[in-house]
Amino acid sequence: MTDIPALKLKNQVCHSLYSATNALIRAYRPVLDQLGLTYAQYLVMLALWDEDTVIIKNLVQRTRFDAGTLTPILKRLESKALVTIAKSSGDSRQKVIVLTPQGKALADRARKTPDNITRQIAMAPEDAQQLKALAEQLYTLINNNLLENDTE
Repeated sequence: MTDIPALKLKNQVCHSLYSATNALIRAYRPVLDQLGLTYAQYLVMLALWDEDTVIIKNLVQRTRFDAGTLTPILKRLESKALVTIAKSSGDSRQKVIVLTPQGKALADRARKTPDNITRQIAMAPEDAQQLKALAEQLYTLINNNLLENDTE
């Protein structure tokens, strides 16, 4: 057993974030089950509902999934007839993701998902916005530091 505070699980920011993320995804599960989506598929659909007809490279940037993670998610969404994956007319090396009519219609069914989750969590809107801002700040700091270390 160690008495080093830095090595105590209860003192780890990463563990708190990991636990909170898992709890949030569990909260989404029953709501998303009704839509026939996993949490990752839901995030991709949110990005596509925001901007349809997008190349995979742009979807990678918007969802923050790497291409290796995104590709199987897109294939699964395609098998559910929610999206089509086609070669870009401008560059045959690029693939374009387009919502199908079923994919567009699913947005209407998903409309209340954010409100349902917000109610379920019962977090004050100001706290939720502050948490989101801190999470974005952490994401940016980590990515900037990783980029700096990659160029050294």
